[in-house]
Amino acid sequence: MVVTVRSLGLSGLEGYPVFAECFLSGGLPAFDIVGLPDAAVREARERVRAAVKNCGAKFPVSRITVNLAPAGTKKAGTVYDLPILLGILAANGDLPPLPEDAAFLGELSLTGSLRGVTGVLPMALAARAAGIRTLYVPAENAAEATLAQGLTVYGPKDVTELLSHLRGETPLAPAPAWEPEAEDLSALPDFRDVMGQENAKRALEIAAAGGHNVLLIGFPGAGKSMLARRLPSILPELTRPEALESSAVWSIAGPPPDPPPLPRPAPQLLRLRSRGRRASHAPRGDQPRPQRRPLPG
Repeated sequence: MVVTVRSLGLSGLEGYPVFAECFLSGGLPAFDIVGLPDAAVREARERVRAAVKNCGAKFPVSRITVNLAPAGTKKAGTVYDLPILLGILAANGDLPPLPEDAAFLGELSLTGSLRGVTGVLPMALAARAAGIRTLYVPAENAAEATLAQGLTVYGPKDVTELLSHLRGETPLAPAPAWEPEAEDLSALPDFRDVMGQENAKRALEIAAAGGHNVLLIGFPGAGKSMLARRLPSILPELTRPEALESSAVWSIAGPPPDPPPLPRPAPQLLRLRSRGRRASHAPRGDQPRPQRRPLPG
């Protein structure tokens, strides 16, 4: 019997649907994950095995094959731990059939607790576009997932809590919709404080009004960083789609800033890194991730 659990993955800055197909068969016990998994996905075998035993369930003594479809797309990260565990338990008869319009994602600890993952916001947006109605994510990612709207989001803290909910024993309450507070922009450097620099100010004003790109070139101390830090103070407010797009970058890059960037992430996105002048390159084969990198001087 093959059990399919819906999940999601990341390709660049966008999410896409993933199907975790779990099959238990006879033969010598083995646990294989196919579908172009990276090292973190392959290591899910040990996390899932320990989490199943520590949550009171029985790990099947069978040949286990997990296929992450689409199989031709590389899978990276720890986001598939939870759907793999649920697929194995459902295939072993320890869980009732999972809802077809529900998706699951999250990293497992060896004790069965759920740890947060990056990129939840773009994956939640992809889930909504794919017709998914219910999304299960780690508790620390639940508020972020509700920003996608149109989804019922649950944020269990551990596998035991989630299994009780899926079996109908102890239902979970959906995560409330999160509305981030607007940032206090009064502490930001103000563009009107700039004295002189008329040509540069004119260029930045045109760029801010028309949504153009800006490249500042000049000698050290010419005022490039000073002007760039003050540019956000004249930028227009972001629309919600623009704010979601910008916040998705933060979601993929790592832990969100405090306060979170939505609904106006422009000041954070333009925050400069003051140290380091050498550009670095990601190793070959790594999943591209949004990062701030200084240009070589």
